[in-house]
Amino acid sequence: MVTLQLQQLNIPPGQRIILTDVNWSKFEEILQELGDKRANRVAYSQNKLEIRMPLPEHEFDKEIIGDMVKILLEELEIERECYGSTTFKRRDMAAGIEPDNCFYIQNYRLMIGKRRLDLTVDPPPDLAIEIDVTSNTQLSAYEALGVPELWQFSKGSLTINVLQAGEYVESSLSPTFPNFPIVEGVSQFVQMSLTEGSSAALRAFRKWVRDKV
Repeated sequence: MVTLQLQQLNIPPGQRIILTDVNWSKFEEILQELGDKRANRVAYSQNKLEIRMPLPEHEFDKEIIGDMVKILLEELEIERECYGSTTFKRRDMAAGIEPDNCFYIQNYRLMIGKRRLDLTVDPPPDLAIEIDVTSNTQLSAYEALGVPELWQFSKGSLTINVLQAGEYVESSLSPTFPNFPIVEGVSQFVQMSLTEGSSAALRAFRKWVRDKV
């Protein structure tokens, strides 16, 4: 049997590797070996581990959609704590995930000042964002961790998933922002950013929000 160190694996941008039959102890070992200062993202569910390296396209969409959520929260004067791509995991659920971005909104007060998370005690994020460019989000991991609302952005289109009875159901509205046509708005202003730049698109998005408040 040939044993490879993770440092020997070179994952080009836009590519991924999938490891099967990975138990929880091995998952923890892999996370430790990968370390915190890395560009790749991991998803773990049902003994399957995916390690993926995002493309620049992925990072651009992640940033601008995260900025849109922040603008919505600011304009609506809703408190939040942002935890970015923190690793969320629960051994009893055999699941772990690193969202592209995530927010504590309903539970923001519980997270003020938190620098280490334990999902056996702390709640999962209220809203998570995933950008699907070269692979699809592992919904099973998010379902196991109990994330109430998950946004998936793929090929210029946004899908809102709402957790109901432990499973995601696609929704036309965001429970966090029920008075806004989020699906149409996000897609419209991401598209605008490709021709007029992200700064102009975000200014236009802020005006769009203010006009609807």
